[in-house]
Amino acid sequence: MSTDPGGARTAPEPAGQADDPTAGGAAPAGTLATAAVPARVRRRATGRRRSWVVDGAQRTGRRLSAAAFDLEVRGREHVPATGPVLLASNHAGFLDGPLVFLLAPRPASVLTKSELFVGPLARALGWLGQIPVHRGTPDRRALRQALDVLEAGGALGVFPEGTRGTGRLEQVNDGLGWLALRSGAPVVPIAVLGSAEAMPRGARLPRWRAPVRVVFGAPVHVDVAGDPRARRTVRAAGEQLRLALLAHLESASSTEETAP
Repeated sequence: MSTDPGGARTAPEPAGQADDPTAGGAAPAGTLATAAVPARVRRRATGRRRSWVVDGAQRTGRRLSAAAFDLEVRGREHVPATGPVLLASNHAGFLDGPLVFLLAPRPASVLTKSELFVGPLARALGWLGQIPVHRGTPDRRALRQALDVLEAGGALGVFPEGTRGTGRLEQVNDGLGWLALRSGAPVVPIAVLGSAEAMPRGARLPRWRAPVRVVFGAPVHVDVAGDPRARRTVRAAGEQLRLALLAHLESASSTEETAP
């Protein structure tokens, strides 16, 4: 079965098709598959993206991050200056999303859990161009907004593991491969190291001057055979990207361990 943006059930999709990876329970990119949320409480950004707000937030946030953490950022030159690009990161800590948004060398919309879109924060996140994702249920609206960003030549931040975990990329959701196939955008792997230790689960504030490393890798282009609409092709693309992200993460971790 597939789910429309309002949560209503529609007719079953043809077997083996993945024109929309929400069909049949496949999980879209970032945190697109999440706890079922009734349509009446589905949250949205209440503000529209404002470039001056994004620019100010990035400038200020970069300064604060550099002051608060023992921060090292490498490989930003790998992010294409123009054109659509997927910024795909591992996800081990609460700080990962803000760090990817702040430290990317160009403005990026990031798929963000919908629980944050409450009251004034919903407006502020909208001004920053962030996209709410309702976890636990296929979120076709978030998927459409994500594809719109890429089709307009923008940068999109995703966390293909779907939620915070070990950050070791044991598995990724189908949506990363689907978005890469559908948009033709390159995928820049990002390794965020130390974020879980910098702000452990349950902590109200991050640890002062905790070491954090953010490493951008060389762009990866999906190269799989088959119908890009087919579920098998989408999953093959996702696995190809998972292995590329994992290789980058292991390389960045190895460099971290051998650094003086």
